[in-house]
Amino acid sequence: MNTLTTPERRGLSAISTPGGRMLIVAADQRNGMKAVMADAPNGPDGISRAELAEAKADLVRHLANHAEAILLDPETALPDVVDDGVLARDTALVVGMDASGFETLGGLRHTRFVPGVTPRRVRELGGDVAKMLFYTRPDRQQADSEVAKQIRDLVRECSQEGLLLIVELLTYRLEGESEEEYAAAFPTLVADGAKLAVECGAKVLKLQYPGSADACAAVTAAAAGVPWAVLSAGVDHETFVNQVGTAVANGASGAMAGRSLWKDSLSITAGAREKLLTDRALPRLRELKAVLDG
Repeated sequence: MNTLTTPERRGLSAISTPGGRMLIVAADQRNGMKAVMADAPNGPDGISRAELAEAKADLVRHLANHAEAILLDPETALPDVVDDGVLARDTALVVGMDASGFETLGGLRHTRFVPGVTPRRVRELGGDVAKMLFYTRPDRQQADSEVAKQIRDLVRECSQEGLLLIVELLTYRLEGESEEEYAAAFPTLVADGAKLAVECGAKVLKLQYPGSADACAAVTAAAAGVPWAVLSAGVDHETFVNQVGTAVANGASGAMAGRSLWKDSLSITAGAREKLLTDRALPRLRELKAVLDG
């Protein structure tokens, strides 16, 4: 297990429930969040940065302030939700460092940092914890790969800043790989990605649901004591609750829920957002918390 420093331990505590499970509302999506605001008069592409920022602020007000933590991007909602007093004092802030999209080099995907967002900048934005997404194909990327170097460097830089880093991993289908081939390899890719990240120093992981109880147990073994949380990946709430229950029963340490909570609870209109988030998304959050600490 990669040992947490004292500041990192405080960061992990800040994003965890009283029962010790991580619970983070993920709202760092940009185009993905616009896409679910289907009532925008000019469509998702017509939603301005200011309108998206206000939607994120309402998501914090009516949903995330009831969670242990909120994950936000540094390009729209921050630092306004902190400076304007929107974020509750007892809700931790996780700042996503990754830019939207990816580059493809040699057939492999690579994420990019939001320009200018360093561990120090995360602190300046009011962040308690940082998060960075890395695309991985551990069957093609080993300890000497570029992605492994990036993970090692960022873990070190965040630790030097006294900042806990959540390493998010996404595996993906290669060009020329059939859906059947990828589906068969997927559980092993998730587990081997976790193993690679831990070997590079990762101290907290955010991972895709690997597909079954046995696969979750394999991920837990690969993580070697490093806590991991399952991400919702856009599935419906009922599916995600079941996935989280299975994952936690087999060694996972929490959940980071995004679209499964709020994808049908956002609107271009503030009044509609408040009602949907309060009446639909908030009960889902409470159910998820009960599963985690139950």
